[in-house]
Amino acid sequence: MEENKLTNNKIEELVGEIAQTYQGDSGINFIDASNLPVQGEILKILDLLFEVLFPGYTGKRTVTKSNISFIVGDILCRVYTDLCEQVERSYQYQCRIKKCDGCDCRTMAENVTQHLLAQLPKIRELLKGDVGAAFDGDPAAKSYEEIVISYPCITAIATYRIAHELYLKQVPLIPRIITECAHAKTGIDIHPGAKIGKNFFIDHGTGVVVGETTVIGNNVKIYQGATLGALSFPKDERGKIIKGGKRHPTIEDNVTIYAEATILGDVVIGKNAVIGGNVWIKESVPAGVTVTTPHTDLVYTKHKSKTESKN
Repeated sequence: MEENKLTNNKIEELVGEIAQTYQGDSGINFIDASNLPVQGEILKILDLLFEVLFPGYTGKRTVTKSNISFIVGDILCRVYTDLCEQVERSYQYQCRIKKCDGCDCRTMAENVTQHLLAQLPKIRELLKGDVGAAFDGDPAAKSYEEIVISYPCITAIATYRIAHELYLKQVPLIPRIITECAHAKTGIDIHPGAKIGKNFFIDHGTGVVVGETTVIGNNVKIYQGATLGALSFPKDERGKIIKGGKRHPTIEDNVTIYAEATILGDVVIGKNAVIGGNVWIKESVPAGVTVTTPHTDLVYTKHKSKTESKN
């Protein structure tokens, strides 16, 4: 009994200490409020959208030519209802932070949801090109089905293309929740604000970073570990980072960027350029140019055989 009492006292003391840290902090607390989008619900919506974008691939429903219209209709109705609720929550969150009055968050949410659903045919066409680029760009690929069901780049790119439409409509929180889900799954980090053209392929993919103001043209291929990032950010008189403005690269059409290349700042990589592995670029590259690092001297040491070692 004494031991339990001692434990209870310690827990009560600890609860008091933790509760004290909640006072006056709005950064990592969300107390006395309910208007925050729910991550789990958003990811369920994302799964439903993938069923529309890649029918039959999830295995959750048996899809046939005769029932596909019913399946798609059912999914779109569910997405409309569920996404409206989550987008409304995100706008309510924004209103709470900005202390704005008179916003019709529900109507805004309905308009955004209708916009996203209207973009699904366009997104499907873009993804067909992305899958085709993966098939053409990877000699190891045996079929489109293999690419869709197993290549992490398709998961990351499809997720980005959904999130980007919400980002364009300035939906708070949700676009980043969606792309960070893909980041966690695939190791590919594409900010929803990036602008990416047709036939985009990320080979292998792990460690690729594409920043918010990056612009990528058509038929671009990127290998693992490549970074399209920003330089050090300017700060205001209070020492706070100045946000906004173009701070990431523009990659023009038909560019190939090899593994571990780092391209930083508001620079332009011209059409048909090739960026070699492990290069560090902070200046624009003209069209049709190949950029590589100087060859290092390789040292070859012959290993002695066991017989030679004994002698």
